[in-house]
Amino acid sequence: MNFRTKIPISKFNSPIDYSSKIVSLGSCFAVNMSEKLDYFKFQNSCNPFGILFHPLAIEKIISKVINKTFFTEEDVFFYNERWHCFDVHSDLSNANKDEFLQTLNELVKTTNKEIVEATHVIITYGTSWVYRSKQTEKVVANCYKLPQNQFNKEILSVATIEKCIQNTIDLIEKVNPKCIIIFTVSPVRHIKDGFEKNQRSKSNLISALHSIFDIRDTTKRYFPSYEIMMDELRDYRFYSEDMLHPTKVAIDYIWEYFSESAISDKAFSTMQEVETIQKGLLHNPFNHNSESHLNFLNQLELKISKLKSKFTFMKF
Repeated sequence: MNFRTKIPISKFNSPIDYSSKIVSLGSCFAVNMSEKLDYFKFQNSCNPFGILFHPLAIEKIISKVINKTFFTEEDVFFYNERWHCFDVHSDLSNANKDEFLQTLNELVKTTNKEIVEATHVIITYGTSWVYRSKQTEKVVANCYKLPQNQFNKEILSVATIEKCIQNTIDLIEKVNPKCIIIFTVSPVRHIKDGFEKNQRSKSNLISALHSIFDIRDTTKRYFPSYEIMMDELRDYRFYSEDMLHPTKVAIDYIWEYFSESAISDKAFSTMQEVETIQKGLLHNPFNHNSESHLNFLNQLELKISKLKSKFTFMKF
């Protein structure tokens, strides 16, 4: 008897391998998947402007990057002794305004180069709910814990998200028409919006994504992260203590799916070599000076040198 419904996912036509250059953008689940890519030493860049949750925030930052629209003093504000920007994550905030703007504009240039050279761009949407500044009437990516009365909360319609996704695709294809764009919806539950609003939010994202996909277009794919979590891992044991974020086991499970569908079979042997080295680097011996451990370290260094000779971008 089968107690689980398994989601069938076909192999991507242009899967990721060790020659691929990947740019990952979006919610905290994008970070989870990116950490896996980093662990296996793929060429990967993740969220240079920090975590971004909704489609408008991602579209806006991609537009700035592609068009090389640099940040100015009008884009930043001072609050709680630091300079912030509504379009980026608080991790980038800085006490020095000039340094902050310089950092943001350097990121515009480096991210532009990364997207132009990317073979794959992975975009993970987290929510349809957005906050609009009453002062500027613009949707923000981050509220920076400013008083809530400074914002109006609203949900993006399916039609608005469709347009946003298409704009994002058009922007990327403007500079990189052959790039494979992989979309996914984060399985993280946004319960602060309420149970019904969280479901409504995810539904709008999924409906919008599927409405613009053409099955004949192999340069755009949908990966069902949310569906795997909801339909295959439908148990609270797969959620962390906050009952909102997937556990490591759940992330590993979804990663296995992603590997099978989005990563080239030819890359698997190299991934195994990388994992052997990664586990070796974490090895903690009883006696660091023993002959057996020194031999182990020598063998490990030989394995690293061998891989780095084939893939010069790898760093351990």
